[in-house]
Amino acid sequence: MKMKIREKSRSFKYLSKFSGLTVAAAAAKPKDVPSSPAVSPSPEMDPGIWSRLPPELLDHILSFLPLRTYFNLRSTCKHFDSLLYSPSFVSKHSDSSFSSFLLLAHPQCFSQFPLYDSALGTWRSFPLSLSVSLLSATPSTALLSTANGLVCFSLRNSCSFVVCNFLTKSSRLIEFPYHPFAFELLTLVSVPLGYKIFTLFSDSALVFDSRDHSWRRFDNFEPILGDNHRQEAAYYNGRLYFVTPEPFSIVSFDLDNGEWEQTDIVMPEELTFVRLVSDGDGKLYMIGGTGRNGISRSLRLWEFSEQRNWVEVESVPQMICKKFMSICYHNYEHVYCFWHQGTICLCCYTWPEILYYKFCRRSWHWLPKCPSLPERWSCGFRWFSFVPELYASA
Repeated sequence: MKMKIREKSRSFKYLSKFSGLTVAAAAAKPKDVPSSPAVSPSPEMDPGIWSRLPPELLDHILSFLPLRTYFNLRSTCKHFDSLLYSPSFVSKHSDSSFSSFLLLAHPQCFSQFPLYDSALGTWRSFPLSLSVSLLSATPSTALLSTANGLVCFSLRNSCSFVVCNFLTKSSRLIEFPYHPFAFELLTLVSVPLGYKIFTLFSDSALVFDSRDHSWRRFDNFEPILGDNHRQEAAYYNGRLYFVTPEPFSIVSFDLDNGEWEQTDIVMPEELTFVRLVSDGDGKLYMIGGTGRNGISRSLRLWEFSEQRNWVEVESVPQMICKKFMSICYHNYEHVYCFWHQGTICLCCYTWPEILYYKFCRRSWHWLPKCPSLPERWSCGFRWFSFVPELYASA
């Protein structure tokens, strides 16, 4: 008991230092007594008083600290550190939400990731660096997928994956269940109280569930996806949705029971390529090119309706469409898309810019090249949505 009180007292000394909070003297002055023009500085708060605060009141006070201050403070006390994993405490920080970022991964820079702050509309002056001890700064480390503040890397030298939360510096090593370490189409999916990893291996689908730290193998997979394995699946209503090669159709996979379904969803005519993306809140979108003989003449965006058909939302302006087509040079295998904070981002592996559609403005924009990128970087650009989350557990 004395040890706990001593630990609390020491922690409150740090709290006083970091927050600048002070405690007034023993008693307040009467209202009719004018204050002295020369105000003496208030003494630092007394650890003996503050260490006896009820826990719920203490947690409430701590929730008013800036997050940067709290992260410096939490190393001084086990209780302060444990608050980071408390949903009630995290919810009180709703007014101190983090920025959201677009994160760039490139084979020539495998230990640092340039960040674009989408809230402030500017590039960060410093990149996100790997600081997790499980990740070695070698070319065999590759960023594969992100979801709900978590990022998933592959460690090919050790035949494993690593899921990290950069904000809390927590991580989990996940060994691949089979050898050789060969997989395709990995997708990280956030689910209640955890996450799942989906990937294809040989003629099977593999699903890792963080809630019981186990892999499940589903052998009823038929190679209906062909070679269309570079685009991540879209998670919608508990299922993963994929697009087959021409003639284009929609295929879904149930993450719980491992069943594949060839849907009867009618596709728009004259499609040249198709990509699916979900907003994470119950809406599924499709972006693709339309034209003839495999050449796109226009880019369009559709939304999947309750009537189970595609409703056109927007068409990309012609000048923007021409630029994008010249970038990918009608090699649509290099095109991918993802959802990020109210926008759909359309990217190409061979180009450092992003074409994105902002729903609130119903307009298309270009995100320019990161100013810190060397000119020699000519291909291999891979963008991800990165939204830090305190309570995302690896």
